[in-house]
Amino acid sequence: MPLPHYRPPGAPEDAPAVVRRSRPRLPGWTAAVVIAVAVVAGTWLLRDGTQDREPPLPAAAEAVSAHGRDPAADGPSETVLPPRADPLPPAVPERIRVPAIGVDAPLMKLGLDRDQHLQAPPDTDRGLAGWYGGGATPGAAGAAVLAGHVDTREGPAVFYELGGLHKGDRIEIDRADHRTAVFTVYGIEVYEKRDFPTERIYGATPDAELRVITCGGGFSEASGYRGNVVAYARLTGSS
Repeated sequence: MPLPHYRPPGAPEDAPAVVRRSRPRLPGWTAAVVIAVAVVAGTWLLRDGTQDREPPLPAAAEAVSAHGRDPAADGPSETVLPPRADPLPPAVPERIRVPAIGVDAPLMKLGLDRDQHLQAPPDTDRGLAGWYGGGATPGAAGAAVLAGHVDTREGPAVFYELGGLHKGDRIEIDRADHRTAVFTVYGIEVYEKRDFPTERIYGATPDAELRVITCGGGFSEASGYRGNVVAYARLTGSS
């Protein structure tokens, strides 16, 4: 099953809004800038049907909204966010580690296909994740976007346990400049495709933020995964 198809805001109403099942896809962007996108019908990733349990889903208490509000919004907040660290210079990310869920995986650069949709990591390597090379690099100012498979027809994949993260967990990104960007998770949420909060995830931010995305929200043989799991994290240090 392919990744979900997204249509950029402002696109013509007759722009394609259905996944072509022959090609895996991730959110759509223009080549110049990362554009917040809207989820439409479609399924994400593959499933072999042999897992003895579903991928974990985040508890309500792990949601960003459980802290009070979207941290990008204006006005007073009850949110207690991790202390921010100053953004690092841009550098290519090479590896992601998430100790709480046992992830230690290489990162590949994800480009755009001829239809201006972000290409997915190949489903032939369950241990590989990807980052969007046209956006912020992890650790630099902006919201860096990482994505990976939850499973494939061969079994659980790199982000199978993503929904099991908790606030305060660490995400470490090794970079080509020999520095490690350290992020602290401040929210994990699951969204139905029709409720995908595009601005919240892909919108610009002056701080160094990270969004890690995979599929989730339940699975059916007829339609695949019904939504997406997203982990939100903020740069809190480096080494």
